[in-house]
Amino acid sequence: MDIKEKFGLKVKQLREEKGFSIEQLANISNVDRNYISEIEKGKRNVSIEIIEKIITALDTDLANFFNDKGFKK
Repeated sequence: MDIKEKFGLKVKQLREEKGFSIEQLANISNVDRNYISEIEKGKRNVSIEIIEKIITALDTDLANFFNDKGFKK
Protein backbone atom coordinates (compact mmCIF):
# COMPACT_ATOMS: atom_id res chain seq x y z
CA MET A 1 0.00 0.00 0.00
CA ASP A 2 1.47 3.37 -0.99
CA ILE A 3 1.29 6.64 0.95
CA LYS A 4 -1.66 7.95 -1.10
CA GLU A 5 -3.70 4.87 -0.21
CA LYS A 6 -2.69 5.09 3.46
CA PHE A 7 -3.63 8.76 3.59
CA GLY A 8 -6.96 8.11 1.89
CA LEU A 9 -7.86 5.28 4.25
CA LYS A 10 -7.06 7.46 7.27
CA VAL A 11 -9.21 10.31 5.92
CA LYS A 12 -12.10 7.92 5.32
CA GLN A 13 -11.71 6.35 8.78
CA LEU A 14 -11.76 9.71 10.57
CA ARG A 15 -14.59 11.01 8.38
CA GLU A 16 -16.74 8.00 9.23
CA GLU A 17 -15.84 8.23 12.93
CA LYS A 18 -17.09 11.84 12.88
CA GLY A 19 -20.27 10.72 11.13
CA PHE A 20 -19.59 12.94 8.12
CA SER A 21 -20.60 12.16 4.57
CA ILE A 22 -18.13 13.07 1.83
CA GLU A 23 -20.42 15.99 1.00
CA GLN A 24 -20.32 17.25 4.60
CA LEU A 25 -16.53 16.99 4.75
CA ALA A 26 -16.32 18.82 1.43
CA ASN A 27 -18.46 21.66 2.75
CA ILE A 28 -16.54 21.97 6.02
CA SER A 29 -13.09 21.73 4.43
CA ASN A 30 -13.91 23.71 1.29
CA VAL A 31 -12.46 20.88 -0.83
CA ASP A 32 -14.45 19.49 -3.78
CA ARG A 33 -16.36 16.31 -2.91
CA ASN A 34 -15.09 14.48 -5.99
CA TYR A 35 -11.54 15.35 -4.99
CA ILE A 36 -12.14 13.97 -1.47
CA SER A 37 -13.62 10.80 -2.96
CA GLU A 38 -10.51 10.32 -5.10
CA ILE A 39 -8.27 11.02 -2.08
CA GLU A 40 -10.07 8.32 -0.09
CA LYS A 41 -9.53 5.87 -2.96
CA GLY A 42 -5.80 6.67 -2.98
CA LYS A 43 -5.94 8.16 -6.46
CA ARG A 44 -4.80 11.72 -5.69
CA ASN A 45 -1.45 13.20 -4.82
CA VAL A 46 -2.49 15.75 -2.19
CA SER A 47 -0.87 19.13 -1.55
CA ILE A 48 -0.02 20.25 1.96
CA GLU A 49 -2.72 22.94 1.72
CA ILE A 50 -5.42 20.34 1.03
CA ILE A 51 -4.05 18.10 3.78
CA GLU A 52 -4.34 20.99 6.23
CA LYS A 53 -7.92 21.78 5.17
CA ILE A 54 -9.05 18.18 5.52
CA ILE A 55 -7.25 17.53 8.81
CA THR A 56 -8.64 20.75 10.30
CA ALA A 57 -12.16 19.83 9.16
CA LEU A 58 -11.72 16.44 10.84
CA ASP A 59 -10.79 18.24 14.09
CA THR A 60 -7.28 16.84 14.37
CA ASP A 61 -3.77 18.05 13.64
CA LEU A 62 -0.83 16.83 11.58
CA ALA A 63 0.96 15.17 14.50
CA ASN A 64 -2.08 13.18 15.59
CA PHE A 65 -3.12 12.35 12.05
CA PHE A 66 0.25 10.92 11.06
CA ASN A 67 0.99 9.33 14.47
CA ASP A 68 -0.54 6.08 13.34
CA LYS A 69 0.83 2.60 12.73
CA GLY A 70 -0.31 2.83 9.12
CA PHE A 71 2.21 5.58 8.42
CA LYS A 72 5.17 3.93 10.13
CA LYS A 73 7.50 1.58 8.31
